[in-house]
Amino acid sequence: MAPTIKEAIKAFEEKKGVVAAEVEKVELNGNVPPIEKMDAGLSTLKACKHLALSTNNIEKISSLSGMENLKILSLGRNVIKKIENLDAVAETLEELWISYNVLTSLAGADKAPNLRVLYASNNKIAGWNEIDRLASLAHLEDLLLVGNPLYNDYKDNNALSEYRVEVIKRLPNLKKLDGIPVDVDEREQASLSK
Repeated sequence: MAPTIKEAIKAFEEKKGVVAAEVEKVELNGNVPPIEKMDAGLSTLKACKHLALSTNNIEKISSLSGMENLKILSLGRNVIKKIENLDAVAETLEELWISYNVLTSLAGADKAPNLRVLYASNNKIAGWNEIDRLASLAHLEDLLLVGNPLYNDYKDNNALSEYRVEVIKRLPNLKKLDGIPVDVDEREQASLSK
């Protein structure tokens, strides 16, 4: 039977010898058996700035109310279908790590206006309209899209430089794309291709 968040927190506290409500990084990743649901147990994590829930079996982002200090939300390697329910942490969230899920859209990420880092590699992002959804994120500087159909289409055609220029054109504030710093030449090409 899948553990509740409360049970996972208790196991984390016993393993680390800490009180989860008082620490800034709470690691609930890689649970055995895996966590399947984010629940109200998360609201006890008042001091948490970095919540690690990766490598579980979570299908839906939920129950983040009460986590008013959350800056980094790590949800990689789950089965999340969409970015949603970020309202409670929208103002504080700076990094969303959501690679290796089943996202077909980046809608919802734009609800976190202070997002600086979005790791969304190895999902099912296929269209440029999904990149355009991020245009309102003025602070977004680090984006990871490797392994998505959009990226793979360009990779398969030996056209990654064109892909990079197109992303930079749409998101001119990026400093790093797919783990590689954006360089002056790419910026120049992006500004010329508008």
